Amino acid sequence: MPSPAASEGAAVGTEVWASGAAYEPYVGRWSRLVASEFLRWLAIRDGARWVDVGCGTGAVAQAILRQAEPSEVVGIDPSAAYVEYAQAHIIDPRARFEVGSASALPLDDAQVDAAVTGLVLNFVPDAVQALAEMVRTTRPGGTVGAYVWDYAGQMQLMRQFWDAAGALDPRARELDEGVRFPLCRPEPLQAPFTGAGLADVQVRPVDVPTRFRDFDDYWTPFLGGQAPAPGYGPTDVSVGSFSRSSGEWRAEAAAGEVGHGDQCFGAVVAVGAAGEQP
Repeated sequence: MPSPAASEGAAVGTEVWASGAAYEPYVGRWSRLVASEFLRWLAIRDGARWVDVGCGTGAVAQAILRQAEPSEVVGIDPSAAYVEYAQAHIIDPRARFEVGSASALPLDDAQVDAAVTGLVLNFVPDAVQALAEMVRTTRPGGTVGAYVWDYAGQMQLMRQFWDAAGALDPRARELDEGVRFPLCRPEPLQAPFTGAGLADVQVRPVDVPTRFRDFDDYWTPFLGGQAPAPGYGPTDVSVGSFSRSSGEWRAEAAAGEVGHGDQCFGAVVAVGAAGEQP
């Protein structure tokens, strides 16, 4: 799904957004599940024009093409590598992908019927400004929507990682996305939507079931170096600590406790209606 690559200037530590192929197995594949539920909730009419802000590898854009019968989908992301990945993997005449900033979208006023973003708002420097740009590009009465991971709660993939990393290295607690991104809860997420002038704002949690084949299916994507947790792990903790941690996690996985079997990945979704432009 869309990537948090709209993080211009908001990164901490060793965050990297440079490989679509590495991002996909880590988060892209799970974001697609949330995107599908998100679009069902939005229920936008067929033939609509969409913009996917912070499109990353194209998970939301692809879900729109499959589920929403759009007339056009424009994906915008600051990472040229992610845009190239989306262009190479989503071949559809209704879709195009461009490099651009969430804070200054390369679109005209009232150009789209729906502006959406997935896994992005907590990474941009100013969520209200990003949403205001989405409002600007959306026709009056159109829809603006977003979703983010519930890092502190039900996003179990990352919650398990940061809990284990924090036990090994106290510095990890400062990088824990559950701590860094208080926006990613229902009430805090509503505030920037209201601040951007959206009406009829609704917020709710979405949980999607996931299943890892085995421990390697869980752990290997962390070695790709994309996003905060993978960017932290291989570089900021000693090899000995991670080897020991991996061994412990493998034992737990064998017992069905970590990175194995059915899990729940939680997200928070929000939507509002665009009004008349001032």
